[in-house]
Amino acid sequence: MTTTTNIITAFADYLEHERHVALNTRTSYACDVGQFIHYLEEMNVSFDEVMSENVADYIDTLKAIGKASSTLSRTLAALKCFYGYLCAIEVCELNPVSNVTMERQKRKLPTVLTGIEMDSFLGQLRGSDYKGIRDKAMLELLYATGIRVSELIALNIEDFSPEMKTLTCEGKSGARRIPIYDGAVTALQEYISESRSYLTNNSGEQALFVNVAGGRMSRQGFWKIVKHYQEKAGITNEITPHTLRHSFAAHLLANGADLRSLKEMLGHADISSTQVYKKLIDNRINEVYQHTHPRANPVSAIG
Repeated sequence: MTTTTNIITAFADYLEHERHVALNTRTSYACDVGQFIHYLEEMNVSFDEVMSENVADYIDTLKAIGKASSTLSRTLAALKCFYGYLCAIEVCELNPVSNVTMERQKRKLPTVLTGIEMDSFLGQLRGSDYKGIRDKAMLELLYATGIRVSELIALNIEDFSPEMKTLTCEGKSGARRIPIYDGAVTALQEYISESRSYLTNNSGEQALFVNVAGGRMSRQGFWKIVKHYQEKAGITNEITPHTLRHSFAAHLLANGADLRSLKEMLGHADISSTQVYKKLIDNRINEVYQHTHPRANPVSAIG
């Protein structure tokens, strides 16, 4: 697994040998990236799972403590360069800094799939061959539990309990046990009994999900799987592994889950991180009301 120190060192080498950046700039960029990663660790977010709102929140934090505009501009430039580098080495698929500016007015809410879109997405998982059976198990499990992609690929086979219908996940805030719906349990059992032993010829392999070479699935490999099924479903909106996590949270909350239980399932260190989903649901309810209530929208009134 790539460590924070290793990735910053590799980034600094890239700046020196490929971008030919001056020493002072190189040092400043490495320092800016290191401080951002430290901030992410406090937020329980991995540097390779960052979204635009994480970057924007960080810039807002720097503003709040009085950092100069020149420092903010340099920080954004450093992070944009850093994530451009991560995209180039295929650690990340998209650069989350591309559309972030210092003039953000309000926080962008998470993007989620509708129930129909989720049904269409999961409906592409036919499980007709060894890889398809594995893909179905992975994606069903991700939506069933809302775990992070880093947690998904770190799972070992003993973390799944078919008898209890639960998954034990080791996150940054400690281990947590998450219930799994029956369809995901069935998909996992089919994968373990019919596909996993075929994909890996190493009886000592502990990873729950393996690639076609028999080793532990990578983030990049899983990202490509998500994109493949997005295209098959004909969904034009961008879907990332984190979209499924957001959708899990929003759908549970919309159907009556309480924030405390959702916080535990998501592995959030602070409930304020979970409350963003309540705001998302509240905004959606208000939007529906404004478009459908005859007094709120006179066009829809029945004559």
